[in-house]
Amino acid sequence: MKQKSSNNLLETFDNPNIDHDFLIKIKIPEFTCLCPMTGQPDFAKMYLEYVPDRFCVELKSLKLYMASYREEGAYHEAVTGKIYEHLMELLSPRYLYFKSKFNVRGGIYTDVEFTHRNSNWKPKNKIK
Repeated sequence: MKQKSSNNLLETFDNPNIDHDFLIKIKIPEFTCLCPMTGQPDFAKMYLEYVPDRFCVELKSLKLYMASYREEGAYHEAVTGKIYEHLMELLSPRYLYFKSKFNVRGGIYTDVEFTHRNSNWKPKNKIK
């Protein structure tokens, strides 16, 4: 069953291994958005790790979704949280870890991390 997120960019497909816990790791090395204060581009690497429940994220839709932030002004903490919330809404995973690592700006690096683990889920394998 294909599913779309509320933003109509992210899509899913059915988890082909629903009876197993497996960790999907995705690196997104070319994320960009705009600094809301200066309008200058901000560059980041994004890291997504999740144990799917019913759905997996479709990668082309994830690529297009991430590119949609290119012209959007956003604080690092806000954009990371927004992406995390969209992924949570879309996937309802057993476990999800999302991290942004923003490049230096003004001598400061920013990393923002969000983690979710279903309280009723007991991993069959060791997951972080």
